[in-house]
Amino acid sequence: MNLAEALSEHATLEVINGMLLTGDSHRVLQRELSALLSGPNTLEHCYVRHARFRPGHKLRANFDAHIRTESDTKPSIRAMEVTWRPQREKDRDKKPAADLGEMQEEAMRRGVAAPFRQLMADLPSLGLQLRVSPLDAQFPQLVRMSDPNYVSEMVSSVTPPGDPLQASARTTRYSVKSIRYRPGRRHVLRYDSLDSPEHGTVFAKMYAGEKGERAFRVATIVADWLEQHGQGVTSLRPLAYLAEDAVVLYRRILGESLSQYLQNPRQEVGQNLRAVGVALRALHELPQELIGPLKPHDLAAEIKQIKRSGEHLPTLLPAAGAVVRKMLERAIELDSMLPREQPTFTHGDFISEHIWVTSPGLVFIDFDNCFLADPALDIGKFLADLQLMYDNYGLAEVEQAQEMFLSGYFSSKPDERLIRARLYEAIKLAKMAARRVYVFEQDWASRTACLIDRAQALMNGLEHNLGLPAKQVSA
Repeated sequence: MNLAEALSEHATLEVINGMLLTGDSHRVLQRELSALLSGPNTLEHCYVRHARFRPGHKLRANFDAHIRTESDTKPSIRAMEVTWRPQREKDRDKKPAADLGEMQEEAMRRGVAAPFRQLMADLPSLGLQLRVSPLDAQFPQLVRMSDPNYVSEMVSSVTPPGDPLQASARTTRYSVKSIRYRPGRRHVLRYDSLDSPEHGTVFAKMYAGEKGERAFRVATIVADWLEQHGQGVTSLRPLAYLAEDAVVLYRRILGESLSQYLQNPRQEVGQNLRAVGVALRALHELPQELIGPLKPHDLAAEIKQIKRSGEHLPTLLPAAGAVVRKMLERAIELDSMLPREQPTFTHGDFISEHIWVTSPGLVFIDFDNCFLADPALDIGKFLADLQLMYDNYGLAEVEQAQEMFLSGYFSSKPDERLIRARLYEAIKLAKMAARRVYVFEQDWASRTACLIDRAQALMNGLEHNLGLPAKQVSA
């Protein structure tokens, strides 16, 4: 089967996973990646971390390459991104952009390319494009931000006198680890002080254009607001924004994400979930004039995102794809019947991964996707996330967990906002099934179908409560 057929609307899960895990295309990937290494370094394995398949277009995946070097006792890990795309006429004899070449040379000079002698490969005849961190033409600052020497000077320059972080920054190098490497889209780096690990960990989030300044401003305003109104729940305050690097720096949070915390439920889980609800309500009451202009987001925009997230379902799991398509049609109908309210400031990506459990209390993070929207969207997304988390960990009583969260959000009897939140819960769960259960996972098909069935049951329950006939579609 040629690449065009493998990535067509007639693709199979077996073929896609062969490319990502063990097939001929994966072996070609490993061969070409090995050719980028300088000797005597060797590639041990490529572990896929994230993948997205767009039938008829491309398969894009993010890998961790484990590399054995002479100097290290254990393999070093390097983030990379691979895109498989059928060759197009305009790709013939196409050369890499000059700015990529310049970035690669800078990486060599700074010593952040090793153990690679090249950080890219464009092989149109194989339908393969490979990029290795820290290479990205859209984020030229990524190379210097990956240089430990530059990091030491940068962190020292932004911390106040007497801060333990400043002292350690001046006296030690930092190790640099890529947490998110998404060329053209997103980059997050972790800096660990080699001498003072308890004080010296910083995270750097890079942005294009003026988005970094906006992210810093919003995160700071939210931190101020929750400090006054969060009833013990706070949000992560940024350490600094560096305009020249278009980067926002954050200190490390000492604790664990709520998603990790939920793996081993404790007696306080109900209390924490209620506190999450209280703080989210306070967040939705943040005056818009404090934040300034926000991008509007409504159900139509949400459905557009869901359709894009689930592009692979009609090809790889047709029955589930049909259920999602019908659910989205029903969501539009239901939305037209529900009462409206003025949009407010919303987090936009309110999930358990963005809530941290620490000794002083809960901490909200990551306001990069905030917008002006129906507050029911945040409520519904968190309800859906609880569904996914409890399913992931094989836990029972998700309804009780949701009720604790809702009891905090609605100080009195729930109002019409909850009805719209239940609508968002259903479609958000379908989106999570498509986006957060990866095709390379062994039980992808069964778990995806199960979660979409659950999303459909939520939709049916909402229609029943509204006195409407449920419209069952078999998955």
